[in-house]
Amino acid sequence: MSTARDAEERAESRPPFRILPRLSEETEFFWTAGSRGHLEFLRCGDCGYFVHPPYPRCPRCLSKSLAPAAVSGRARVAGYTINYHPWIPGFDPPYVFAVVEMPEQEGLRMFTNIVNCRPEDVRVGMEVEVVFEHNGDVWLPLFQPSP
Repeated sequence: MSTARDAEERAESRPPFRILPRLSEETEFFWTAGSRGHLEFLRCGDCGYFVHPPYPRCPRCLSKSLAPAAVSGRARVAGYTINYHPWIPGFDPPYVFAVVEMPEQEGLRMFTNIVNCRPEDVRVGMEVEVVFEHNGDVWLPLFQPSP
């Protein structure tokens, strides 16, 4: 017989509701890289510049020689906001929406959520690392405080 506590434990083990991205030929590498255990961005084969979000040409040298490349998964919080409003049913606030910058290249940034810490503990400059939340065919790159 299933108890209310059993249902609560099952709910806690499931990832929160999230609106998932549509996988396309141009972005599938990004959304599935977590299955390989790392974060990937496009990188120019001619000048080495990382391109994010994905684009068909390098903005630095205009080369079309772009391919997915793994990055360290480390970052620093460049900016954030704490959301307290329940915009999406099932995605309960508060949660932190942040911009993080990768050390591999100045300006290599992405939007994400900061997880596994209290929202009030997040700070600009805080060192974080990627963790992946697997949901269907997607591995969402989220970030948590570095140990």
